Amino acid sequence: MDVRVLRYFLAIAQERSISHAAQVLHVSQPALSRQMHDLETELGTKLFDRGPREIKLTQDGHYLRERANEIVTLVDKTAFNLQSNQVIISGRLDIGAGESVGMQRIMDVISHILKDYPEVHIRLHSGDFGDVAAKLDAGVLDFGVIMGEQPLQQYNTLRLPEVDHWGVLMPVHARLATQTVIHPADLLGQPLIISEQALMQSRFLDWWGNLGEQMNIVGTYNLIFNAALLAKNGSGYTLAFEHLIDTSKNSKLTFRRLAPEVTDPITIIWKKNQTLSNVAQLFLHRLQATIKRPNHNHPWNGWFAPGL
Repeated sequence: MDVRVLRYFLAIAQERSISHAAQVLHVSQPALSRQMHDLETELGTKLFDRGPREIKLTQDGHYLRERANEIVTLVDKTAFNLQSNQVIISGRLDIGAGESVGMQRIMDVISHILKDYPEVHIRLHSGDFGDVAAKLDAGVLDFGVIMGEQPLQQYNTLRLPEVDHWGVLMPVHARLATQTVIHPADLLGQPLIISEQALMQSRFLDWWGNLGEQMNIVGTYNLIFNAALLAKNGSGYTLAFEHLIDTSKNSKLTFRRLAPEVTDPITIIWKKNQTLSNVAQLFLHRLQATIKRPNHNHPWNGWFAPGL
């Protein structure tokens, strides 16, 4: 498969029209149609269902779109990093992560890198462990940020000092808001909204013990923002990490930690036996420096050791 043809395919998938895609790509419609016909012949499968007004992807087309996005992203990133002036440090850094208090340390490191090296570009990808691991394995990401205990034997790892505290997000006038902490028995009979990943991994099995079967889980979420809206209007008590949602005086939300305490570690992962780009090395060493010297806000001003 030619990367150029994959770009054509992605444009058609985006526009849902060969004629519109042809205009965007500045190629003729017959030439673009021929390229897609040849691609389907090469792959031995149908990629499009062609309707009178728009075209839709088949199941194989959706699969190719996902893979093609990864391929094109990897090609573009590789070319960008190789063509960059390595003396002054430039290139692109791709980091995938879920939502966590530990991201503040990472964002601080990135902010200093962007200030010191203006030609560095950052791309942040949001997702749970499965999403991040898949993109890391495919080479789309340089680093992943993983919350909780996961099977990480196939990766290099760096654990952050911070941990995520689980608790309950609720309206400030909720009945349980009068308590300083939340015990399992407090949630009996209450509508609960919980992280989909935590539910699938039975994260609270030990915490609520034999009360688990009596818990009323009415919904799940991947990212906390929309779940927080449900919490705000009183649709349910939301089990979430602390410090991800504004709970200041005017937010109408409050947060209470679980008791006994439930915490998750935060781990940076990257592929083993992979040569890191200069900008990826820079990020890793600066992040390590914040862990070794946590009282130094900016101990690396202008520092970079090529080849480390």
